[in-house]
Amino acid sequence: MSKVTPATRALDAAGVAFTVHTYDYDPEAESIGLQAAAALGEDPARVLKTLMAQVDGKPVCVVVPSDQEVSMKKLAAAVSGKSAQMMKPPEAERLTGYKVGGISPFGQRKLVRTVIEQSALAHDLVYLNGGQRGLQVRLTPADVQRVLKAIVADVLA
Repeated sequence: MSKVTPATRALDAAGVAFTVHTYDYDPEAESIGLQAAAALGEDPARVLKTLMAQVDGKPVCVVVPSDQEVSMKKLAAAVSGKSAQMMKPPEAERLTGYKVGGISPFGQRKLVRTVIEQSALAHDLVYLNGGQRGLQVRLTPADVQRVLKAIVADVLA
């Protein structure tokens, strides 16, 4: 597995300190984020999942703890929209350049608005997908917010 991806290159270019962690990705897992947390021996609240949604037809990236679900109503409100829905996997892959299970908020093909769940900022370090299945990057949530210019909001269901 390559540890250099568009995501890690984007973090390097932004001057962010991060570490790379690999794990055995299970494509049959019911929850990819929870499986990653278990494989890494980490609290699921610190292992964040990257989801792609649409708000009023426009793409939005949303980052939340792997053990939580997104409220579409709260997500829409966070970006001053009316309605939100999850993006279909083929569309998310086309937009981001990553495969589902390996979608990172960093280094996506197209820059889209990003929302990070406010509770994620309470941790010293968090994990996010590093741009391929079985690859996570660990960094501070403040760096996540800064690099992604993310909107911080309560978006949990």
